[in-house]
Amino acid sequence: MELNNKKTIRAWTYYDWANSAYSLIITSAIFPAYYTAIVPKEIELAGFKILSSSLASYSISFSFLIIALLSPLLSAIADLKKSKKQFMKFFCYMGALACIGLFFFKKNDLGNVNLSWGIFCSVVASIGFCGSIVFYNAFLPEIATKDKQDEVSAKGFAMGYIGSVILMLACLAFILMNEHLDWQLGSLPVRLSFIAVGVWWILFAQITFKALKETQNKFEIQSKNFLTFEYKNLLKVWDNLKQYQKLKKYLLAFFFYNMGVQTVMYMATYFAADELKLETTQLLIVVLLIQLVAIVGAWMLAKISNHYGNNTSLILLVLIWIGICIAAYFIQTVNQFYALATTVGFVMGGTQSLSRSTYSKLLPTTSDTASYFSFYDVCDKVGIVIGTLSFGLIAQMMGSMRNSTLGLLFFFIVGMIFLFQLKGKDKQNGLDMLC
Repeated sequence: MELNNKKTIRAWTYYDWANSAYSLIITSAIFPAYYTAIVPKEIELAGFKILSSSLASYSISFSFLIIALLSPLLSAIADLKKSKKQFMKFFCYMGALACIGLFFFKKNDLGNVNLSWGIFCSVVASIGFCGSIVFYNAFLPEIATKDKQDEVSAKGFAMGYIGSVILMLACLAFILMNEHLDWQLGSLPVRLSFIAVGVWWILFAQITFKALKETQNKFEIQSKNFLTFEYKNLLKVWDNLKQYQKLKKYLLAFFFYNMGVQTVMYMATYFAADELKLETTQLLIVVLLIQLVAIVGAWMLAKISNHYGNNTSLILLVLIWIGICIAAYFIQTVNQFYALATTVGFVMGGTQSLSRSTYSKLLPTTSDTASYFSFYDVCDKVGIVIGTLSFGLIAQMMGSMRNSTLGLLFFFIVGMIFLFQLKGKDKQNGLDMLC
């Protein structure tokens, strides 16, 4: 493929447009609200009584455990010539069809919910989404030169945001019309939104698939056991961290505070529906609010970090996250939750973008950046597993998700302790790490 070709780049960004509807509608908005509305607060599973919110948390943990285990394997496969697009298609269609399958997740005439089917489809959709992203990202160096990759990546992010919001607004309009015009369609508009996500994902992905061409790799993996190549690389990165103490401390800090951040992001809608009894439309408004504020927050926090340094900015962000967890325990009204959601949105985008850029700046100049970022990605996924699992366990044992929000304080505090250990200036990279 021709590098920096505008048509190819535009087609590549359409996959962000295609799959980001899953992130917004299935992961963050409509599905969590619908799940909480139709599933009893307490259910019986394998002879044990379990909170439905805890089960949702466990399903997220399980899906990301699978993803964390598969991620290095998929990265190795992505290195093979003439295979990326086929695997990208496989995971795309798997995820999209699982979203469509959620249409059949509902109550029957007797009031029973086919919960197993709903959990199964949500887990498969999550694996399909994350699996396809591995191969989608692998095409970036093949369509853009290094000096253009940040710009191209940003275009993809913008396309994903716009596309997901457009479909979200269309689904929300249909749901609101059903409620306010008394169409008496029951859950049909909500379940049709799941089909819309799957169809949207498949249709717009065709633009990307048509434009992307497999290219000859510049290198070949020499090992016969190439499928274990990336796993060995991860171990090698871990061993190399002994030489880079600042990088190691930062990774530990990221692992803990990101554990809290991701758990809040994945469980916020379930918390609002379960603890505050927010209606579906209120929850969807909250999610849209978070999306809008996140863009502004990422931009403002980038300015702050340029002035005060990365580490100081991250410490400030973690302090705000600690305040969010404490406030979540005490909130009682919808307006209070709106205010809290606005704060989450403000720090959410900034935390994610600043975390990745800080890690990138701390990398040794002679490192294999692909392996180091693969390690970073695994840390992210394992953190989601531990965070969401602990959130569900605390809710189950204590009988309330409010107690789980306080449990997240531990992750943020440990992460902040490691951040405080990053003092002075990184002489190797010139990164201002002043606290």
